[in-house]
Amino acid sequence: LYNIVDQIFIANADYLGSYGNAANTVVFPLTVVALAVAVMIGDGACSYVSICFGKNQPENANRAVGSAVALSVLVGIAVAVLYAVFQMPLLSLFGATEANLSYAKEYFTYITIGVPIYVFGQAINPIIRSDGSPQFAMLSMLAGAIANCILDPIAIFVLHWGVMGAAAATVAGQVITAAMGVWYLFHTKALRLKADDFKLRGRILGAYLPLGLCSFLAQISLVIAM
Repeated sequence: LYNIVDQIFIANADYLGSYGNAANTVVFPLTVVALAVAVMIGDGACSYVSICFGKNQPENANRAVGSAVALSVLVGIAVAVLYAVFQMPLLSLFGATEANLSYAKEYFTYITIGVPIYVFGQAINPIIRSDGSPQFAMLSMLAGAIANCILDPIAIFVLHWGVMGAAAATVAGQVITAAMGVWYLFHTKALRLKADDFKLRGRILGAYLPLGLCSFLAQISLVIAM
């Protein structure tokens, strides 16, 4: 939805047109790569938490969630750094041309800044569901998407920020989703998180990451197709 909305408003900006849309299309697969990693962490932790609750092992559930939060932040930062360092080769790989390269670089730069926030927000969402709050999980996703729909035309048509405005609106929506996720961590239902739970433990990681592998492959296959 974020991508579709960005495409709609960019296409209707006379000063951007098809070049702006092309830039957005070039960057889109790279956002899906970040999503693939996020859902592997989040869906894996979600499944493992449900298993732990079923086995009456709340301590392992708490540790899985804590480590998933920490891992999503670290992985998000790592992906952002890789995107920043290898920006040009990645844009070329996904079809950037001389005509749209400046737009693609501008859009990708600001999207990259928001990648750690995006990965965290997408990873925490299924965890919220596993804690018994699917409505809040849905609300947090909708809040970010709606914010993007509102901010996109303001940034593009009122402020004339171009593709940077589309990216800024997208990141702002992701910040809202992530912020609601952070708020939820302090207001969980069944989970009782302590500072020690946020350590990365090999045994816990090995237990839940394979459970998210199917989600990862489902997303990464789209990137390969693109």
